[in-house]
Amino acid sequence: MTNDLNFSTSDTIAGYIQAYDPAARTISLRTSDGRDFEIGIDDTTSAEMVRNLSQPYLNAGAQVDSLLVPERYISVRGIFYPDPAGVAIQAKHLVIFGRGPGDYRFEAPDWWVHQIDEIAAFYRHAQFGGGTVDFRNYRTILRLGGDKTSSHVQETDTISRLVYGMASAYMLTGKPEYLEVAEAGTEYLRQHMRFVDRDNDVTYWYHGIKVDGRLETKLFTSEFDDDYDAIPMYEQIYALAGPTQTFRVTGDPRIAADIDGTLRLFEKYFRDHDGGGYFSHIDPILLSPDQESLGANRGRKNWNSVGDHAPAYLINLLLATGEERHAEMLERTFDTIAAHFPDYDASPFVQERFFSDWSPDTNHSWQLNRAVVGHNLKIAWNLMRMHALKPKQGYADLARHIAAIMPAVGSDQQRGGWYDVVERLREPGQGAHRFAWHDRKAWWQQEQAILAYLILAGTFDDEEALRQARESEGFYNAYFLDQDEGAVYFSVLADGTPFLLGTERFKGSHSMSMYHSTELCYLATVYTNLLITGHPLSLWFNPRPDASRTLRVAPDLLPAGRVQLSEVEIDGVPYDKFDAKNMTVDLPESADRLTVRVQISPVS
Repeated sequence: MTNDLNFSTSDTIAGYIQAYDPAARTISLRTSDGRDFEIGIDDTTSAEMVRNLSQPYLNAGAQVDSLLVPERYISVRGIFYPDPAGVAIQAKHLVIFGRGPGDYRFEAPDWWVHQIDEIAAFYRHAQFGGGTVDFRNYRTILRLGGDKTSSHVQETDTISRLVYGMASAYMLTGKPEYLEVAEAGTEYLRQHMRFVDRDNDVTYWYHGIKVDGRLETKLFTSEFDDDYDAIPMYEQIYALAGPTQTFRVTGDPRIAADIDGTLRLFEKYFRDHDGGGYFSHIDPILLSPDQESLGANRGRKNWNSVGDHAPAYLINLLLATGEERHAEMLERTFDTIAAHFPDYDASPFVQERFFSDWSPDTNHSWQLNRAVVGHNLKIAWNLMRMHALKPKQGYADLARHIAAIMPAVGSDQQRGGWYDVVERLREPGQGAHRFAWHDRKAWWQQEQAILAYLILAGTFDDEEALRQARESEGFYNAYFLDQDEGAVYFSVLADGTPFLLGTERFKGSHSMSMYHSTELCYLATVYTNLLITGHPLSLWFNPRPDASRTLRVAPDLLPAGRVQLSEVEIDGVPYDKFDAKNMTVDLPESADRLTVRVQISPVS
């Protein structure tokens, strides 16, 4: 028995126009994977240009006939009808991404700068209104429009992620109100969520605090099912994300001391000095990864404990300090990923969970033998950053292999966008890897795809990677931006409709707090302007009087010789004491903070 489509349904198709017949009013459209569809339009079909956050609706309906030209990439929402001659598709709404073939509005130099500005303004207002920044009023849970809930558990990681986003927004916009939030949040973390263990000479971070008036209760161990009553590595990692990005901006030596103390925690208690990598959890009493109390997490390693160091804080720490020990940790971590995560004889997806001896753990909790699509893309993206720092053919080969195989198994090649969690293996007779629970698409996995393909396109002048990046950016900007309430949605249905149920209806939660959306804005600006379109980039810094007098301003780990520091202003005055090649500024001694604007330019 076969299942035939004998009912009408609405859906989305994205692809490249092959032809348009204005008399018949039909579009011939080819999807990303080369399938052809004929789509009708009529007087009820609306059309718009893709728009950024807070921008007005750009009605393209009157110009639609002139805009439907070959090779233009568009997204179509339509109704599918089961007619006797086959399935007929009638378009109801078109999203057009630029003014001509090969033109994409989101490649404008300021597209992502504007977006991060809007996101930062949303979260600042949601958390603190228009008044004083007081993190006692911070809430982990924010409703769709930014309204707060009665829940008042302040999670360390969500504050840190907010801090990261605000520091990044300052770097791209120079607006002091965002740096104010970043510094206030960092100080709040230091005063309320940090524990300095002087006996063991380490620093670690509480899961969070429960606030009741002036009374606060420290939550030392994790409160979440997978990690309950343990200290998970990923919580310690993400506690550093915001402070580290703030350290890049201000050079605050107290933040540097906190980071060093946490790194000592990692090296003393989480690192497997014999087998390599880092354990995912340690017992809170003995600080050991090998205690029975850890249950299924005893002696385990996973993607988060090994791979999340680089994007969350370690690359930014290296950019800020230039210290070789951080480069060595990065190299060691990526060598571990390259050695143990690929499993291509069995599956197109990497392994993500392991026992202490690196044998795969395919029976752990919710993950079992399943793949998180975004983690594969995150590996490719960060391998390319590491390849820029220390070129190794193995890094580049693995990144390009992931990029080549992921679209067919992890992306939606009809509608656009990237899926969430799928089964790593197919059962006999199955054509596609089955979804674990749903076919929704999460905002953070779109980020991993966009950044992976942008850096690959910019590094290798790779047209296929650029195509994948643009298609991913198109879906994200068309369907994830909340034009009514602000910021971005947590997830959308396969066709791009916002999914607004459960915790996924929130703008703030354990999983979402201004990190991935702003990381995307910051690095999409860097990769697009400097590696692809050839535009200069301005960044702002605000070093303190007690900061190092060598300010390192490289925007990211980029291919050697591709960019340089071309201009510096201090407090609005041009300044010439800088190293263009190494992208450092020799700061003058000062009793006050300095506002430093730099311009990074592509090398001709």
